[in-house]
Amino acid sequence: MLRLAEFDVAVTGGGPGGYVAAIRAAQLGQSVCLIEKDQLGGTCLNRGCIPTKALVASMQALAMARRLAEFGVEAGEVRAHFDKMVARKNQVVSRLRAGIGFLLKKNKVTLIAGTGRLAGTGRVEVQAKDGPAEVKARNMIIATGSKPMVFPSFGYDGRTIITSDEALDFQDVPERLLIVGGGVIGCEFAFIFSSLGSRVTVVDIMPTVLPMEDPDSAAAVAASLKKRDVEVRTGVKIEDISADGDGAVATLDTGERLAASRVLLSVGRRPNSEGMGLEGAGVEMGKRGEVMVNDRMGTNVPGIYAIGDVVGKVMLAHVASAQGLVAAHNIAGAERRMSYGAVPSAIFTSPEVASVGLNERQAKEEGLDVRVGKFPFTASGKALAMGEAEGFVKVIADGSTDRILGIHIVGPHATELIPEPTAAVRMKMTVGEFAKTIHAHPTLAEGLGEAAEAVHRMAIHT
Repeated sequence: MLRLAEFDVAVTGGGPGGYVAAIRAAQLGQSVCLIEKDQLGGTCLNRGCIPTKALVASMQALAMARRLAEFGVEAGEVRAHFDKMVARKNQVVSRLRAGIGFLLKKNKVTLIAGTGRLAGTGRVEVQAKDGPAEVKARNMIIATGSKPMVFPSFGYDGRTIITSDEALDFQDVPERLLIVGGGVIGCEFAFIFSSLGSRVTVVDIMPTVLPMEDPDSAAAVAASLKKRDVEVRTGVKIEDISADGDGAVATLDTGERLAASRVLLSVGRRPNSEGMGLEGAGVEMGKRGEVMVNDRMGTNVPGIYAIGDVVGKVMLAHVASAQGLVAAHNIAGAERRMSYGAVPSAIFTSPEVASVGLNERQAKEEGLDVRVGKFPFTASGKALAMGEAEGFVKVIADGSTDRILGIHIVGPHATELIPEPTAAVRMKMTVGEFAKTIHAHPTLAEGLGEAAEAVHRMAIHT
């Protein structure tokens, strides 16, 4: 077995948690290696966040092209070329993947292509392309991510009955698409393929789409899906799915059968922890295969850390990156702790949805004195000028302390507006403090201040 040099830190997994942790550890003076079995960037870059957003950008361009006459612009026939959209998506992904490789090299992180497995204290066995190897490291960071959940009764075959992994590489637009799961991934794909002409049906056992978001936000997305002729069936359970000659058929618990050209399974993700040798190393594991960690991202075994989806806390790329920074600083001797109280959510539906902190339902369940301020984008000069006045800003506050508990945005560029609310929630700002912030005019961000003023019934433009 080839033996490699000893490192201060060995990171397994090159996704948004792993590569960020590796670079930061190197910046802090550690010798670092990164072990990646597939492609740099992980699920987010290669099969998730970035490729879907590239397709969303194509859908937005298509939608605007269809509306040009509203803006006094004449153009020829508008046609969508799905193959070219996919090619553009692949170019974006390839460019960003190369960028990560450059950053690792720039920061002197040793990249090892292969599959890593813990083999005892301070040792990682690597099945590399050029043969087995062993890495010695004083500290290890497990960042192996997650994979789509697939229930046996759903008949997954990777061709007709698929997950989001395969949906990003369709060669054509399915005539009828059944999406199982009305969460973030399911809703984003519903908007993408309905824009391209697919007859889309979304089925979910939960009572609403986007059940983790504020009820008003979920209702707005459901209404927008309906406007696009997407059929939404919530509170319904799928018993089984089977492929047939023309596609697939799903049987509901009502006995009804739904036929589709393809079925996209979007029912959650589970940690990639099996085969890592974690149990043999004495690392404590959860029931779902998640690695148990403390707020320093350390496991119960000294020198072994875990970050990202594999710890099963908040499965978002930006959370994985934040966890990676925490782990790297703690390894370098600093004292950092991970907090999940102000984690922003960004959903690229149409309109977009973004949120941070508690929603109205959660705040009421906690028994707080809930106060709500809301501002519609129909009252925003910038939104009307853009021709995108759908949606609102909603501020949730504690009436007894005036503290901002959460902010929820549905509308144009909602995902770009959420950083200011995230800072407000993180800093435990009051509504009064937030409302005094001057927002430039005319901007969409003015809606943030107006919604804050609305908590005190002092909004000017609504």
